[in-house]
Amino acid sequence: MKNIVITDNIKYIGVDDKDIDLFEGQYVVPNGISYNSYLILDEKVAVMDTVDMRACEEWLENLKKALNGRTPDYLIVSHLEPDHAGSVAGLISAYPNVALVGNAKTFSMLPNFFDVEQQEKLEVKEGDTLTLGRHTLQFFMAPMVHWPEVMVTYEQTEKILFAADGFGKFGALDTEEDWTCEARRYYFNIVGKYGAPVQALLKKAAGLDISMICPLHGPILKENLGFYIEKYDIWSSYKPEDSGVFIAYASIHGNTAKAAHMLKEQLLELGVEKVAITDLARDDMAEAVEDAFRYDRMVLAASSYDGGLFPPMEDFLMHLKAKTYQNRKVAIVENGSWAPSAAKKMKEYLEGMKDICILEPIVTIKSTVRKETEAELQTLAEVLQKA
Repeated sequence: MKNIVITDNIKYIGVDDKDIDLFEGQYVVPNGISYNSYLILDEKVAVMDTVDMRACEEWLENLKKALNGRTPDYLIVSHLEPDHAGSVAGLISAYPNVALVGNAKTFSMLPNFFDVEQQEKLEVKEGDTLTLGRHTLQFFMAPMVHWPEVMVTYEQTEKILFAADGFGKFGALDTEEDWTCEARRYYFNIVGKYGAPVQALLKKAAGLDISMICPLHGPILKENLGFYIEKYDIWSSYKPEDSGVFIAYASIHGNTAKAAHMLKEQLLELGVEKVAITDLARDDMAEAVEDAFRYDRMVLAASSYDGGLFPPMEDFLMHLKAKTYQNRKVAIVENGSWAPSAAKKMKEYLEGMKDICILEPIVTIKSTVRKETEAELQTLAEVLQKA
């Protein structure tokens, strides 16, 4: 258990997972992930969520040590996803008299995971409170952030928001790294589709006096909370975070890649300050999704393939569509030796998204980059620079 201080009566009992290779079976987490759980010690004792079954044994040891001979009265279940509720059965086995606290949706979904028919349950609704003694918990529903049963808990005395998956971040807590980058990658890939529910939750949070945010992944946020809340407001309203151009390319034999890098240099020469570039066949897809949402302009450069679109680009566009990509300016570069088809397919994807402005001209490469291609890319760079 990390030496993480919340307050005198609220203890951190979470676990770092440094052995996991893919979070949720798809996201690369080179620095692992934290499963955060908290313990409130008062006249009554409340456990704030459990952890993934992968870390159950270590978590129960942390809990036992923090309890120091006491037993928990309540388990607050804010989110049923297995990385947070995976150890509910383990807790009940160790402390059979613990009462489960959740909302109606929690208890309708709970049997999908555990047999808790005989367990005492306390159902809470929007705004309900639970007094532990000096501490009072108030519950706010947060449906579809990012599951339907999610709720957050506000502790009124010490002004702490237990934010469920809100304000989460990839990376174990023993890793020192920039919060924004990995929190952004986490947000857009896991929560990004649900901007409107996040906005609704932010409105509720605006009415609370919050001194600390305790998420279920990532560091406890104690200072400059306005910074983190502002980031969530930008991300969940689908506004670009930075002015810049993101170039995502999918190249078969290297010619499309050459064009993409040439365009990057042209943009930099024109004074575009931020130009990010990603090889969709090799680089982290989750990071590509993150950068697509981060910048206000994007370039899609892809080869034609089997009369359609090279699969790495198609995969990327499917990810963007699933995460409700919108409100951006996008340029297109295609490559095709005899029958270019990539631009048509990319346009079809983009036209199915909200408020996407497709910039002209669309550049078509016939196999290799030639002088006329360089000129067309230069024209496109100038359009992007002014867009």
